[in-house]
Amino acid sequence: MVSILILTKNEEQDLPGCLASVAWADDIHLFDSFSTDGTVAIAKAAGANVVQRQFDNWSAHQNWGLQHIPFRHEWVLYIDADERVSDGLRDVLQKGDFLNGDPVAYEIQRRDFAWNGTWLKHAQISPYYMRLFRPGKMRYERLVNPVSIPDGPVAKIAGFLDHYPFSKGTRYWLSRHLGYADMEASMRMENISEGTRFSLWKALFAKDFSVKRYHQKGIFYKIPGRPFIKWMYMVIWRRSFLDGKAGITYATLQSIYEYFIVLRTRELKAKRNPPTK
Repeated sequence: MVSILILTKNEEQDLPGCLASVAWADDIHLFDSFSTDGTVAIAKAAGANVVQRQFDNWSAHQNWGLQHIPFRHEWVLYIDADERVSDGLRDVLQKGDFLNGDPVAYEIQRRDFAWNGTWLKHAQISPYYMRLFRPGKMRYERLVNPVSIPDGPVAKIAGFLDHYPFSKGTRYWLSRHLGYADMEASMRMENISEGTRFSLWKALFAKDFSVKRYHQKGIFYKIPGRPFIKWMYMVIWRRSFLDGKAGITYATLQSIYEYFIVLRTRELKAKRNPPTK
């Protein structure tokens, strides 16, 4: 009743565990950005269908996949290679009660785990993600950390999607977030050029988490001292200290990522408006 969509590039380490967590599905699609390791071979050995496309940005890539991949079923579950479908979520999906009703998409609670296996229950900023949907009713916006735009009502579904962002180590996490910072800075400059306006009301009260997060980011990027504010928000307001050393470390890494965005935005502004001699 559910097709599986997995986005990959050089994921030979994490992909076997991801595929094992969705082995119950009869329609698995690997959407690959021309991996140079054993990713494609692993997927084919597991019986997955493989479609390849050169990655340009997150929203364009995901929208292309939803429009061109021949899913067998009416519903699609989208996951990344470093994510796992928990037993509870699997049971809910197999039972299929979500098929009856008006929603065109469902939000699933994700559990982020630190390198030591600690669930970052308090440190985790984004608990729900719109990952189960009718592909014809979903599209994405933004170059990075894309916003899900469903064409219809949304509900929540039980079960956890487990995420292991540090499966390849802290160095890989930092390297990847440097790339994210480049795209976030580009989005910031684009918003400045286009005079994009963000709504404080939507940032605080929007029912759709993705919409709320989009406007929160837009407003947050205008505030000075963002890295420190983010650290204080995660540690004090969200009480990430209750997750132990892992929670404090994760908050620190997130504030470093925020500083990456600040520095990269400054560089782009300097290139656009070079100092006069």
